[in-house]
Amino acid sequence: MRIPLPAAFRTTPIAHRALHDRAAGRPENSRAAIRAAIAAGYGIEIDLQRSADGQAMVFHDDDLDRLTGAKGPVAALTAAELGATRLRDAEDGIPTLSEVLAIVAGRVPLLIELKDQSGDMGKAVGPLEAATAAALVGYDGPVALMSFNPHSIAEMARLAPNLPRGLVTCDYDPADWAPLPAETCARLREIPDYDRVNASFLSHQWQDLARPRVGALRDAGAAILCWTVRSPEAEAEARRIAENITFEGYLAPFPA
Repeated sequence: MRIPLPAAFRTTPIAHRALHDRAAGRPENSRAAIRAAIAAGYGIEIDLQRSADGQAMVFHDDDLDRLTGAKGPVAALTAAELGATRLRDAEDGIPTLSEVLAIVAGRVPLLIELKDQSGDMGKAVGPLEAATAAALVGYDGPVALMSFNPHSIAEMARLAPNLPRGLVTCDYDPADWAPLPAETCARLREIPDYDRVNASFLSHQWQDLARPRVGALRDAGAAILCWTVRSPEAEAEARRIAENITFEGYLAPFPA
């Protein structure tokens, strides 16, 4: 069953990894960045990785090196250990999805990206999707799920069939996606799984919005979001095709 994307995701600019600004003590996907986005009235995009004990953690990378003072894979530590791992330029550690849901509490749209856990966009899915579905039970607010990995979204369709879901898509330039095989890039570039997973939206790379397949899906009723817009000039170009943007690095205006 295809669940429509709530209207709020089409009209409220979405802060990429929340309204982050490390110089202001708000690193990406942090509690401070999430609270800042809520205060400004923006929607929020967050990323999920899995802890060693099977919790959905709000964190972008699959390793800790770039965003914390620790090293190694996120999946090697428990949720408690990750919570005690301080984010760079923040006073606290990595939050769980449940913590973030409690902070947001339905006040703004929440766009959740499940990161590929296999490294090859393959069928090795399940634990992160199960943890995500469990955390979302009873959540009362506009929420939507997405992933680059179509198998992840197919699993979310099974586990949380009443939640809207979509695909994160792009030009899949093999040079940017190595070591993902070129043939996998070629397949995913054509967005062949949209109907199979009963998606209702795309979040597509803004520079590639003119791709004919994106236009065909839009004409067939898909909601088109885009990532990641970093200037008013880029926003003006993206909005010629996309209904809404995911942004960072400036304060996106609200539509009149």
